[in-house]
Amino acid sequence: MPEQGFVMPGDLILGADSHTCTYGALGAFSTGIGSTDLAVAMKQGEVWMRVPETIKVQLTGNGFQDWVSGKDIILFLISKIGVEGARYKVLEFDGDALPYLSIDNRFTIANMTIEAGAKAGIFKVDQITMDYVNARKKKDYKVFYSDKGANYCDIINININEVPLYVARPHSPDNGVPIDEVPEVILDQVVIGSCTNGREEDLSIAAKILKRKKIAKNLRLIVLPGTQEIYLKCLRNGVIETLIEAGAAVSTPTCGPCVGAHMGILGSGEKVLATTNRNFAGRMGHPTSEIYLSNPAVAAASAIAGKIINPREVM
Repeated sequence: MPEQGFVMPGDLILGADSHTCTYGALGAFSTGIGSTDLAVAMKQGEVWMRVPETIKVQLTGNGFQDWVSGKDIILFLISKIGVEGARYKVLEFDGDALPYLSIDNRFTIANMTIEAGAKAGIFKVDQITMDYVNARKKKDYKVFYSDKGANYCDIINININEVPLYVARPHSPDNGVPIDEVPEVILDQVVIGSCTNGREEDLSIAAKILKRKKIAKNLRLIVLPGTQEIYLKCLRNGVIETLIEAGAAVSTPTCGPCVGAHMGILGSGEKVLATTNRNFAGRMGHPTSEIYLSNPAVAAASAIAGKIINPREVM
């Protein structure tokens, strides 16, 4: 939707997928609703919902630590407020650190605001947003900003300089800790991609780590580009070639194992490290399997080692 210019700042967007909230990266109010509600909205052209309260997430700092990305920011936030911490509220992202967040990082953060219970996640529109939107727009749009002195139900301050690499352990996205606090976890599978971390920047980071290396013996590495356009770009710039040479199986864009549909369904007791958004028991297959969540850099490094590690250990 954003890639093809169907999402503009100021839009109100409804979708039958909870991760419709991804589009908030562009300053839109986008939220997931049930299929029946969506059918009525499509037929009537209107929707009825309570106006949510807003939690302001003030991002400060002047850059990330090595290999840290937007995925770590959202896993860190969810670990602090819990999966119900923003229930039926909006998470509004602002602050002087926004210039250090690429549009791909913003998509990742907005994508997982639903994992904090939020109705929507919205980024303040800035030049990075405008550059992305203006290259794709199919219609005019109006940018909205919060009023000075707006009434927030809470304000959360995050210094991105201080956020470490984060890993969410089974069986909840809020069960996250810094990677150095994760005990040795031997992996059967690694998944890089999905609607959370399947963009060009994500796959390029994974390829940088995997270049001229091989994945661990007896480990499956599955790569899921987010869209066909991303897939093509990564084919043309050599990223896909690098991933395949390292031992990855690259799929056409799909939810695949993230929803337990196909590809990489986990067996009894198997463990996976994924860049996806949810790690509930049984989501990727057998109810005794375990899902860990991380950013693409951690996932790529861990595919080489066969266990969850910090990328610095293989670079």
